Amino acid sequence: MGAEVIVTKDLTKIYSGHLGSGAVRSLDSLNLVIRENEVFGFLGRNGAGKTTTIKILCSLLRPTDGWATVYGENVRSRNARRFIGFLPENPYFYEYLTPKETLDFYGRLNGLDAAARAREWDSLGELLDLHRIANQRVRGFSKGMRQRLGFAVALVGDPEVLILDEPMSGLDPLGRRNIRELILWMRDAGKTIFFSSHVLGDVEQICDRVGILVNGKLTTQGRIDELLTQHVRQVEVILAGLSEADAKAIANGADHKRVSEAGRHFVVEDPQKADALVRAAQGRGAQLVEFTPIRESLEDYFMREQGDDS
Repeated sequence: MGAEVIVTKDLTKIYSGHLGSGAVRSLDSLNLVIRENEVFGFLGRNGAGKTTTIKILCSLLRPTDGWATVYGENVRSRNARRFIGFLPENPYFYEYLTPKETLDFYGRLNGLDAAARAREWDSLGELLDLHRIANQRVRGFSKGMRQRLGFAVALVGDPEVLILDEPMSGLDPLGRRNIRELILWMRDAGKTIFFSSHVLGDVEQICDRVGILVNGKLTTQGRIDELLTQHVRQVEVILAGLSEADAKAIANGADHKRVSEAGRHFVVEDPQKADALVRAAQGRGAQLVEFTPIRESLEDYFMREQGDDS
């Protein structure tokens, strides 16, 4: 296992009520460990506490209780902040600046000299395809262009940890693919990535581990391959050499979906019933072509975790 990078212990945030309303517990005793060089997806519905967590990790909010560290440094310290590159859900830029001027500005904030800032522009501009829009004003940028520039800003100074709040929000399929590829490239470059997202299909493709928040509480965390192998939703069985009459005779609750060149396709509720279907078919001279467990997707798992709130 890699070294512990982000650690939270009993992290809690309570917002005081307004106009007579009660206090709101946005985050409730969150315990997380994010390890070096992994992509961790932080999932939850709107209001679950994802952005609150990210703001605490970036020292933009103080927790009500508990603590969080980055490489052993409390997130409130300047030493912790030097490890982090942050991309908010809606990054703000000075609209009259160009991408080149924007990265130069953030390079100055990072204490880089002129030569280092020039190198940052050369490398990040190439990585994020900013050179061709180097002299355009940010005010005319699309959502996708702003996201690319936001990633570049987050990478200024070569931080070891990237914290991304909904990096794929509002992007078209091409934009989401570009962001996925960028996150995987950053992981391969040795960075640790912690991000929240609603786009569960994309999360399933790129994350090593995920955590799911429900009403401020962490209900699940673990590797995606381990979480999704625990529950087989259905089994698809393809049988060749089976007549229509025999198919009806042995179905016994199986859904006979269609007929293809490969054979007759059945969808069965569970593996035991699928085994019984195959044995019955082979007893009538049929051949098994395919036996495929259909496991739940991350979206299925996520919705199941919501319980009565879904």
